Amino acid sequence: MINKKQKFGTRAVHAGQKPDPLTGALVTPIYQNSTFVFSDVAQGAARFAGQEEGYIYSRLGNPTQAVLEAKMADLENGEAALAFASGMAAMTAAVMAVVESGHHIIVDKTIYGCSYAFFSELITKFGVDVSFVDAVNPANIASAMRDNTRLIFVETPANPTLKIVDLETVSEIAHRRGAKVVVDNTFATPYLQRPLDLGIDIVVHSATKYIGGHGDVVGGIMVSNKEFLDEVRMTTLKDIGGVISPFDSWLLLRGLKTLALRMEKHCSNAMAVALFLEEHPAVERVYYPGLTNHPQNVLAKKQMDDFGGMVTFELKGGLDEGIALMNNVKMCHLAVSLGDVDTLIQHPASMTHSVVPWEKRLEAGITDGLVRLSVGIEEPEDIINDLDQALRG
Repeated sequence: MINKKQKFGTRAVHAGQKPDPLTGALVTPIYQNSTFVFSDVAQGAARFAGQEEGYIYSRLGNPTQAVLEAKMADLENGEAALAFASGMAAMTAAVMAVVESGHHIIVDKTIYGCSYAFFSELITKFGVDVSFVDAVNPANIASAMRDNTRLIFVETPANPTLKIVDLETVSEIAHRRGAKVVVDNTFATPYLQRPLDLGIDIVVHSATKYIGGHGDVVGGIMVSNKEFLDEVRMTTLKDIGGVISPFDSWLLLRGLKTLALRMEKHCSNAMAVALFLEEHPAVERVYYPGLTNHPQNVLAKKQMDDFGGMVTFELKGGLDEGIALMNNVKMCHLAVSLGDVDTLIQHPASMTHSVVPWEKRLEAGITDGLVRLSVGIEEPEDIINDLDQALRG
């Protein structure tokens, strides 16, 4: 029996799962089917009407998916969860479930490039107004609030600058005015940070990253209260159709079993790498919440259990030296995405955040010389040696 008194690592293995009642299989089976048979017309009608629990069609839910959702709800200390085909599917579904034409959204300036494109170009086509602010200072959110503000969206740590947003304060500001807050918890994972405990209404993940952890699956997760997610399942998810496959659900379940172990290694490796880069003569500045000179180090200690596996930094020579570094690494991989067991390095300005206009990138702290490093679980000495040889040319 799983309970909240058990440690996170135990819950990551056991929560939401039990041996298959038919075969006794320890691992949750992959229910690789699209449709489910009703015993009679009355049962089918009852399920469509929401009067009886049960499966109808895998766009509305699947037994493998259901186990993933139960596990993620448990780990985030939420009532329920929904799985999606990607992190972007989860994030956009959360927004579209809350706002409508005539509403106003407040978004932090520093977010993932595709999220920025959704808020700046796509949702505005449907009569939704969007204001971008620096959410590090909660007063900026308070000043931007309007009578028609329905949603605030932030990432923390933010992609790619790793700035930290005070979730408890942002929640209080939003709720005083009747708005909801959505937090992208991808960088932290529930192992390090549980936004719902800080008053946040909706948590989303790109499960492709640390939840999966092995670079072999794309998926998204939304966690919130059950009433809200029941509505999302039968509207936004059903009618737009960003559904996860049974096999991808199974891969994410497999990844979650080792999430605690992997995150411990990611965090310890990232701290070692950040300290190394901080002392390297070629490095101008390092951004890592665990460093004492990080502007929100105290806040990070308060709302996170550790500081994550992401490190960003700028070189003294700027963009040219950054390009040389990324072209010269031998063990680290030049690739986008993050949260993989392999160390990945990339250039946000020309890759993940290239959709963001240059002046908006600078406002968000994303300079042309910024390098983003997703620190893997290799031995830290090997990661550091590879970076050192690449920095020295």
